[in-house]
Amino acid sequence: MGEALSSGSDGLDACAVLGEELARDGASLEEALDGLRQAAWHAVGTEPSYDMVAAMVLAWGETTLGYLHQLSCDDPLTGLASQAHLRSRLAELHRLGGDAVRDHALVVCSVPVGDDPSDDVGDHFTRAMRLARTGESARTVFARDETIARLGTRRVVVLTRRDTMLGRRAGVLRTLLGGGDPSGGVRVWIEGVPPSDEGTGMLLDDLARG
Repeated sequence: MGEALSSGSDGLDACAVLGEELARDGASLEEALDGLRQAAWHAVGTEPSYDMVAAMVLAWGETTLGYLHQLSCDDPLTGLASQAHLRSRLAELHRLGGDAVRDHALVVCSVPVGDDPSDDVGDHFTRAMRLARTGESARTVFARDETIARLGTRRVVVLTRRDTMLGRRAGVLRTLLGGGDPSGGVRVWIEGVPPSDEGTGMLLDDLARG
């Protein structure tokens, strides 16, 4: 960062990189700000600008929050299991072997695009609350020890055992969520768990991007 400032650059990109690296190293926000101040004084003999501080703090905060979300079993906005937790549960099934994988399935609930104020790109809270309501409906149908997780911004996934009632339970959930409405409701379908752990990771990534 010192090199960027010395060259006449505004240093904002360097500040963002500094914030990310310090967060990954476990530095506190106070330590990060102190490091930025020292670098600015050493490079140009002045306090860092407001924009420089903001760029570093934003990068530090986003990196730290992302790390905490990976550790958490629950998504903080919806109360559903996090994608990391669902991934961990599926990895456990793969470690148990083929029968455990074949005996489970994923029930996917996909919220439609364009029919709700939550489709506003900036309205993260409203969108999260809609996913939370979808999760509550899923819990009324899958009320045993199933893992119900949030994937991305539009999908809720249930990891459940396969049994003779699975198709019927998925149909009940579809009805609860309005999936039978021809004008467009929440889509519900069943996905098999891929036979390999790598394939499972790819499936979750695809579902999260959808």
